[in-house]
Amino acid sequence: MLGFARTDNQSLVSCLGDPQRAVAAYHELLRRGEDAVGTIRAGLQDENPAVRAGCCRLLDHLVDIGSMSQLITMADDPDARVRIAAFHALACDRCKGDTCAPGADQVLEPALRHLASDPDAHVRERAAELAGKFVHTDGRAVTALQTAHAQDPSPAVRKKAGWFTPGGPIYQRTIPRAPR
Repeated sequence: MLGFARTDNQSLVSCLGDPQRAVAAYHELLRRGEDAVGTIRAGLQDENPAVRAGCCRLLDHLVDIGSMSQLITMADDPDARVRIAAFHALACDRCKGDTCAPGADQVLEPALRHLASDPDAHVRERAAELAGKFVHTDGRAVTALQTAHAQDPSPAVRKKAGWFTPGGPIYQRTIPRAPR
């Protein structure tokens, strides 16, 4: 079928850690959808960071309310690739719509903490995206993004944070419209 010796969900999740088989396994798990979510959630505990990151990326598309707390926990994973994938999954509405988007009470604190102090610039960029979702409703997000825009050592983080600060293009585009 896919060139795998075994094609059960658990075997496919394990294949996310194998660079030669990861892409095919990812697409097959994505195709299986809801039937694979439980196994994908379990993969968040795998010892291999590539498996954990792959599971975060899958949950970006297959996420449900039950997966949110696990994705939030993955934002503190010791591996930067996993943190990047987790923050993307928490911030990205394009893949899942607003059906289960987490609120500021759940995700803003980890986003602010990582934006301010994560050692990896790519993680800080993703944390800025997540914090940016709350700039119109929570002053802490605005303050943190303005600080990152002015002081982060990475030009990429400064640029991305600026997109979400007052006057920035994403900030302007997402200003809530007054009801008519």
